[in-house]
Amino acid sequence: MAGRLIEERRLEPGIGAVRGPKDGCAGARRGRTVMVNAAESPLGWLFARGLVSERQYLAGERLRADYEMAGLGARVTMRWDAGPSGSGRRGPPRGADATTAMIDAKRRFEAAVAAAGGGLSDILWRVVCAGEGIEAAEKALGWPRRAGKLVLGMGLDRVGDYYRIA
Repeated sequence: MAGRLIEERRLEPGIGAVRGPKDGCAGARRGRTVMVNAAESPLGWLFARGLVSERQYLAGERLRADYEMAGLGARVTMRWDAGPSGSGRRGPPRGADATTAMIDAKRRFEAAVAAAGGGLSDILWRVVCAGEGIEAAEKALGWPRRAGKLVLGMGLDRVGDYYRIA
């Protein structure tokens, strides 16, 4: 996993902090710092801890690459390209031309999600494409704790079959 961005974060006092023996007053708490990989995705986190296989990880990364190549994510900045111009006096505006690579990526993404199935595509999209953590995805979908990891694994296996990842 290249391109790791490691940073140090300080936890707020009271959150994961313990009272030290050298604290002057009884209620005082010391904060602590932790190292965080800010560039790590939830899928990368699961893979680094052995909770998904390499095949599942590669399938998820391929799905995410198609999602990003197709430009399906929400735009977070303003588009600065020229606005559409009409053909004729009051002709309909002409939309922006999508590249062939974007069209192919969108077709692959849609086919991979369809191959995963309706019940598995929700967790796939949330964790792999949107970057939500497993717990947040389970909560949003109204699932019991620890169900997301199992369902995500099944979805990644089906996506791996679609992409023919051995």
